[in-house]
Amino acid sequence: MIIMKRKRTASVGLEEVHLNSSSSEQRPFIRRSDVDVDGDGVGGAGVIGVAGAVGGAGGIDAGNDGASGAEGGAGDVLAGRSDILLDEGAAGVGAAERHDLDWQERQQRNELKHVAGLGELKDVAEVEYRKVRLERVVLVGVWSSAVTTQAKAEESLRELAALAETAGAVVCDGLLQHRLKPDAATYVGSGKAREIADIVARHEADTIVVDDDLAPSQRRALEDVAKVKVVDRTAVILDIFAQHATSREGKAQVELAQLEYMLPRLRGWGGSLSRQAGGRAAGADAGIGSRGPGETKIEMDRRVIRSRIARLRRQIREMAPAREVKRGSRRRYELPTVAVVGYTNAGKSSLTNRLTGSAELVENALFATLDTAVRRAVSRDGRQYAYVDTVGFVRRLPTQLVEAFKSTLEEVADADVILHVVDGSHPDPFSQIDAVNAILADIPGAESIPRIVAFNKSDRIDAATADRLTSLDPDAFLVSAFSGDGLDALRDRIEALLPVPNVHVEAVLPYAAGALLSRIREYGKVGKVDYRADGVYVEADVSDRLAAQVIDVAVA
Repeated sequence: MIIMKRKRTASVGLEEVHLNSSSSEQRPFIRRSDVDVDGDGVGGAGVIGVAGAVGGAGGIDAGNDGASGAEGGAGDVLAGRSDILLDEGAAGVGAAERHDLDWQERQQRNELKHVAGLGELKDVAEVEYRKVRLERVVLVGVWSSAVTTQAKAEESLRELAALAETAGAVVCDGLLQHRLKPDAATYVGSGKAREIADIVARHEADTIVVDDDLAPSQRRALEDVAKVKVVDRTAVILDIFAQHATSREGKAQVELAQLEYMLPRLRGWGGSLSRQAGGRAAGADAGIGSRGPGETKIEMDRRVIRSRIARLRRQIREMAPAREVKRGSRRRYELPTVAVVGYTNAGKSSLTNRLTGSAELVENALFATLDTAVRRAVSRDGRQYAYVDTVGFVRRLPTQLVEAFKSTLEEVADADVILHVVDGSHPDPFSQIDAVNAILADIPGAESIPRIVAFNKSDRIDAATADRLTSLDPDAFLVSAFSGDGLDALRDRIEALLPVPNVHVEAVLPYAAGALLSRIREYGKVGKVDYRADGVYVEADVSDRLAAQVIDVAVA
């Protein structure tokens, strides 16, 4: 006897910044290397030397470091420095007015602002376990009013500090420069590059970390001035991924990303990459028997890297079927899944562990989870489902890491529910929400998946912040993976959104079909089980796939 009824289901429908800038009363100066001066000085480009003259034009002394005052009012003269920006041909009152209007902009653009507290981050895990010497680094950022705000630039620099410390560095200082756009040669301008070199020497730093993607030429130029290693934001993130990847596929993906990043940035110090096999050694004639066509060391290194890249791509393609098999087994039995997504260090793994009772490693560090982890859970009514803990997202994710995110994105696309975990204690949590949503928007089908927002770390926020978060997103949950507050309500909401078995079956299964009965118990909702002489009578709500298997083996 087999009774089947299809059930009708309703559609479920970021610490205060202190800037050590100069006093507002101090007259600013702009180094000549940091601005564009279009002058017609005879005999070479001059240095602007007079400001605020009334009734006479400011003097431009071509080729000299001094300046002469104009009749009717002498301006301030800073030997060897340019004081203000004068448009070509400006004179008299017009020049003074322009000076007053643009004074604040020039002051901000001129100064390197020190962002305090970057070396004292408390929310980043200790890195003593790393068996490498901790590098001393100075952070450098450039921002433009046309692109962002100073507050956002400072927050980005703090995030870079957290990334650097996670990578195993000690942050000595953080510097921000306001300018119209990054300098094409040295990123900060040659004058500021020399200032940064002095700061690096004062702190005895090993590395400059730039909060942007540097062109290879910019990195080389800045290294030549500062005499220390220069890396950009992408290099730091790649280094973190390399340290944290554990699976074979994850390691291969990160190595591929590193090699693709390194290839256009190979550089030899002195003549170390100019040696030729059978040719000239660093440009010197080695004599008879040593000349001829050869391959420079840098060419050889590039060839080796290209070969390794091709081999890694082939290996990653071969690993794809294994990943598909794991997802296929969940789809075969229609095991509901919850994809846990969020910004890095939002507490996704901690929250997943509390929801599932797992004891997986949890670190208070950026990118502590790099390989997708699947953990099982049981609903209150006995149904099994899975949480898929994904790698954390980050703003300006390096393009070389898109492949490393591929498995994570595939898991999100296959999920039944998306749990978006947000660090509620962050000064600007909604900027992190926007960054995650931008990535999710690129996943086909993700927009149609039910989504839950959970503000984690509620134990670290005050009542006013909690009210602000809930008022801005009334459907969000305030939870704490540390204390357990709010987890019951969150779990109930998740389970309510999970797909339920939509076919009711009543059948007698032969005792030989014990494996099928186990799957019904595991993936369905069992109402009654009765062991009889002719078999096992079962009443349960199951999926279409399991219902078809019941029909095939049921006793007539």
